[in-house]
Amino acid sequence: MKTYFITGGEGFIGYHISKKLLEDENNTVVTYDAQKHYIPFDKSNWAKYQEYRIKSLSSKRMVRERGDCSDRGWLKTSLEKYKPDVIIHLAALPIASISNEYPTEAKVNIFDSIVTLLDIMKGVTFNYSRIVYTSSSMVYGNFNRDENGEILPATEKDKCNPIGIYGAMKLAGEHIVQAYNYRFEMPTVIIRPSAVYGPTDSNRRVTEIFLNNAMEGRELELDNGGRHQLDFSYVEDVVSGFLLAAEKKDAIGETFNITRGEGRSIRELAEIIKTLIPETQITERNLKPYRPNRGALNISKAREMLGYDPKYPLEKGLKQYYTFMKTQLG
Repeated sequence: MKTYFITGGEGFIGYHISKKLLEDENNTVVTYDAQKHYIPFDKSNWAKYQEYRIKSLSSKRMVRERGDCSDRGWLKTSLEKYKPDVIIHLAALPIASISNEYPTEAKVNIFDSIVTLLDIMKGVTFNYSRIVYTSSSMVYGNFNRDENGEILPATEKDKCNPIGIYGAMKLAGEHIVQAYNYRFEMPTVIIRPSAVYGPTDSNRRVTEIFLNNAMEGRELELDNGGRHQLDFSYVEDVVSGFLLAAEKKDAIGETFNITRGEGRSIRELAEIIKTLIPETQITERNLKPYRPNRGALNISKAREMLGYDPKYPLEKGLKQYYTFMKTQLG
């Protein structure tokens, strides 16, 4: 029997990790979540998806604790109560734009939460095998370019230069994780996902926004021609990477890009949605760029060390996501 303790476990990625873990009858899952949401309810499917998640994860091996990682006392009490074998730290302010608007809250929910968790785990009375910290591709900032100006896939060895509060806080979290790993020999691993999408996401990422708009007959607006590229990563692929990082012995002390490993433009995203919903209209608007110039992340290290093998190109993932949204939202 193995117990997994997932901070922020009631959220999008946490739900899918829990679902996968519960497929093994030897696993128990404890979610520790503050039930925070940052999108106005009239613009969000959060409540509907929360109900769906709870109903679909009804199991005697599923335990839910409501708690905030800023509450050191309750977090420590919960960890000592369940004595998990693996801790997956997802709790954070999940939206980059809101982090820029509310930097103090970003610090509390992203940086302070991992400091609190690590310092508690330094002194717990039980043995555990792994702490997995969720970082972000936003730590890289603008990706490097070759001599022809083409964006190069980012590797874990590339210098990190975040250009927003979210990426900066995530990188600060990486540094503190590495410090605890080195100073106290704590078994930690860092994951950098990118543009995760799929069923039950309610954080208004571009995939959700575009599918919602297309389903409701609204235009898909492309900023500056939709040339901006992202490494769109289907949530089931990302979950497989998390669980490999949580299990593989050689992963301890390492950092991994866990993505699809393929840069796709926002225009491509819109055009794929148009194949699913043919009446969709696509328009363009000029807008001052404010996002880092990104593309694919290099996932060679995760392939070689973890055996990570993502299965979902954007076309396949979007089709499954759209089918889910049709079922749940009509």
